[in-house]
Parts: sequence; C-alpha cells; structure tokens
Amino acid sequence: MIRFTNIYKRFGRLQALDNINLFFEEGKSIALIGPNGSGKTTLIKGLLGMVVPDKGDIAFKGVSVLGSCEYRGNIGYMPQISSYPENMTIAQVMEMMKDIRQYTTLDEDLVHAFKLPQLANKRMRTLSGGTRQKVSACLAFLFNPEVLVLDEPTAGLDPVASGILQDKILQETKNGKLVLITSHILSELDDLVDEVAYLQDGKVQFHKQVAELQAETGEQKLVRAIARVMENEGL
Repeated sequence: MIRFTNIYKRFGRLQALDNINLFFEEGKSIALIGPNGSGKTTLIKGLLGMVVPDKGDIAFKGVSVLGSCEYRGNIGYMPQISSYPENMTIAQVMEMMKDIRQYTTLDEDLVHAFKLPQLANKRMRTLSGGTRQKVSACLAFLFNPEVLVLDEPTAGLDPVASGILQDKILQETKNGKLVLITSHILSELDDLVDEVAYLQDGKVQFHKQVAELQAETGEQKLVRAIARVMENEGL
C-alpha cells in the first residue's frame, strides 16, 4: 500500500534519511520506532507531503505521491503535539474540519466514546493535554481514511481513554486499514502492532513481524524482544 524506495533526505550536515526502503501493507498495524533523531518524524513528514525527499520515491497504492496532494485525503494524522485555534470550541473545530474535508460519511465512534459532545462548547485554550489528544484522535479517524498515522497517540491519555483508543486501532486494522504508530512506550504496543520498523541514524536497522521477533529472541514482550535484537546486532 505504501512503499518508500531509496529515500534520502539531508538537512545541512545532518543525513536525516539514508537510503530508506520500506513497504507497509493494508490491514497491518506497524510500530515505527527508534531513538530521538533516528528519522521517524522526517519519514512521516515525507509521507504527509510536509518534507520532500532529496532522492527516492514514496508511492501510495502504487502511485507516486511526490508533487501530488489528492492522496492525503486517504490519510488520517494524529500529531504528538496538536495546534488548534485557541479561541474556538471543540464543536467549532470539528465543524471547521468537516467543512474543509467535505466528507459525508463520518466515523464518529471515538467522538462518542470520548464523550466529546458533552464538552462541545469548551474552548481549545481551556482543555487539558489529555482532552486535546482526544480531539486529535477523533479528527484522525473521523473521515474514515485508509491509512492512519498516529504519533505518540496515547501520550497524556488516562488509562480508560488509552484503552478505548487501542481498541479502535485494533478494530480498524481488522477492517483493512493500515495503521502506523510511533511511540516511546513500547509496553503499550504489545497487543497492538503486527510489525516493527526500527530506525537509527536515518537508516532502517530492521523491519520484522512481531511474531518473528518473538521467535528469534524467545521474548514475548516487545520491549525485551527489541532490546535483545539491538544487543545481538550491536545497535
């Protein structure tokens, strides 16, 4: 569904992406992980059209996205740090996005699960970090996209809200969506992802199925399996 082919990106002296080759299939939930500065954010921004690679190609469903914008309507993005008009209410933000996107079929499961209608008249500047995360999650899923890109999705969420979001991610994966998740809280990914792509210093160190990692390392917990692979490969 999404293919990165020989992607290079440099910012000054920093080689942010160094010959990235990855393929992500629909119906999969994939963890994109690595230390700070590994290239995760640059790769995501490349997919979203916010960064243009110096070399290489990014294809969505077999068609290059470089120089295109239409494909973005099929991607739902939940940023780690959201930015909204602070004087607008939750309801106004939701309606503004609906007007911009012009979609008639909406997925409002999270809107109701997070009880946002009861908070509809609260202004964005008054919201806690967790509630802002709920708004961002609702907007990412709202337009029923084929691909979901979730950057640290559970950051700031209470355990109940985190569980609701995780259940929704699992359901959408079963529905054939591709879900890309970046997270530093690997323990929350144990029952959530099918594959792990690990980046370091702008390079893909490995891209494996979780079952493959578990079989290779003898570890069932994802954090321990990844640590064992890193140790074995000297990362």
